[in-house]
Amino acid sequence: MVSPALPVDVPPQPWTGRFDGDGDEHRRWWQAVTPSAASTVPVASPGPRPAVILGFGSDAGVRRNKGRTGAAAAPAAIRAALGPLAFHLSRVVHDAGDVTVAGDALEAGQARAGLAITRLLDAGRLPVVLGGGHETAFASYLGVAGSAAVREGLSVGVLNLDAHFDLRDESVPSSGTPFLQMARAEAAAGRELRYAVVGISEPNNTRALFRTAEELGVDYLLDEDCSAEAAATFVAAFLAQVDALYLTIDLDVLPASVAPGVSAPAAYGVPLPVISAVCRQVAASGKLLHLDIAELNPEFDIDGRTAKVAARLVNTLLG
Repeated sequence: MVSPALPVDVPPQPWTGRFDGDGDEHRRWWQAVTPSAASTVPVASPGPRPAVILGFGSDAGVRRNKGRTGAAAAPAAIRAALGPLAFHLSRVVHDAGDVTVAGDALEAGQARAGLAITRLLDAGRLPVVLGGGHETAFASYLGVAGSAAVREGLSVGVLNLDAHFDLRDESVPSSGTPFLQMARAEAAAGRELRYAVVGISEPNNTRALFRTAEELGVDYLLDEDCSAEAAATFVAAFLAQVDALYLTIDLDVLPASVAPGVSAPAAYGVPLPVISAVCRQVAASGKLLHLDIAELNPEFDIDGRTAKVAARLVNTLLG
């Protein structure tokens, strides 16, 4: 049976990195990642669920949210940071290319990315979406919500590592609205959004946003309360409530010194070791269905710090 082509706009490009040799003991990401020919769903392989990288090149949501644009260039920057890393994974990793948002055509781009994600999930793959602004999250939601996992009744929770709720009630969708969009879409489908956030910055979320979070039953942990123990307990409790997990990481959850290349750098942030530990906890749970990482803005990234952190977190989640 021939797999359907994924609706990508840019086919997978060659990866590059340091060359130490051809043997497995020398292998790096750029040597291990296999392009998906003609952007088709890769053939199944034994071992852990194959991961498929999909870029979502979008600035439209950040622009609508009056943030610093530049996140459309993030997928290439994260791939460039992943390329030289030593490859210790036991799973196969493919690259499916990018869905790109031209101009302000955000909704059409989200729909295309959602269709690609659904096809990957239904083929038994682990999609790894590289955004893009956090409007990436609604594209991911469309893909997860349309998948066989949800159609067959699996309860899927959304865990967001983020300084912001992104529950803005606006007339036009943006990078600040995706989780309210999800809540409304779930309600329309007769379901309830299971949504939790690690890293909320109280000074960067209005009372109206906290009220919306309360009305929707959102679980959250403030950045100032994010000790390693507290974060582990919080995540464990949320994982226990769901059959599967969609993990989304907004890089502005991290301190600005660690992740300067984002639209809204954090004055406080959650320490990288805590975020990394949450990623290991999620990966070890066996419940990770889909993941994305968002808000890298290479234009403001000092020494490529944020891209390197994003690459390290992807590597951790797939390990």
